[in-house]
Amino acid sequence: MSNATHPVPQIIDARLQGLCKALLLPTLAKNYAPLARQAAEQGQAYPDYLLALLEQELSQREVNRRRRLVQQAKFPITYTLESYDFSVVPSLSKQKVLELARGEFIRKAENVVLVGEIGTGKTHLASALGYAACDLGYTVRFFTAAALITQLIEAQEAQQLSRFEHTLLKQQLIIIDELGWGALWAPFSPQGAQLLFGFLSQRYRRGSLLITTNLPFSEWTQVFQDPRLLGALPGAHWARLTHTCHILEFAGESFRFRQSQARHARRHIQEAPATDLTP
Repeated sequence: MSNATHPVPQIIDARLQGLCKALLLPTLAKNYAPLARQAAEQGQAYPDYLLALLEQELSQREVNRRRRLVQQAKFPITYTLESYDFSVVPSLSKQKVLELARGEFIRKAENVVLVGEIGTGKTHLASALGYAACDLGYTVRFFTAAALITQLIEAQEAQQLSRFEHTLLKQQLIIIDELGWGALWAPFSPQGAQLLFGFLSQRYRRGSLLITTNLPFSEWTQVFQDPRLLGALPGAHWARLTHTCHILEFAGESFRFRQSQARHARRHIQEAPATDLTP
């Protein structure tokens, strides 16, 4: 390019801005002038200048897309694998978790179940795997089991169930958190259990599920209270959920218990009276 570094004439700038807006190229509109000055100063060839502009546009689009995917996933809190303390659950294979974070199970429409006691970090890890999936460009949606059932019931009552399920089935990864939590004292209604079971059956091979639960598989009958569903569990529908399923077991001390202990210890240290060392 020419070594001239004159500013872009106003009429040309306005025209370029208009074209970039029409072509949905906001990053190019923002960067073309400073990159043009830089290219002129460095004697850069026109193709190199154009390449730099388009690479910046594409890079920003990828950043924006990942940001939208995270927003659309509706994570309650954005967790990452970097913030997960694997030392709390020694039985958990870090290598297996990092393997899942590469997203191959989503490409194959396989399922993941995180099983363990309440407070051992299952929600944290589920959210972190969902965030990693968004970073890879996959569509993700996060629900608690109770919230998903509520929305399924509301959709059915509004005669919009098929549309709602179709929207969910288009997601590449559905995360269902806390399946079985409170099942003993507040089980799902027969209607809710049936709708959830029907959705899980439809999901087979159409996309991945990631489920967290405090119940071993043998106790999942506590979740599905309808006798018709209980009869179906050992059969083909149940096999659909567990087929090609990655199971991670969480056998360790509660995250929340450890955090509570740490807070108590810090408070005890802060409140302890200072020792008088004066002779």
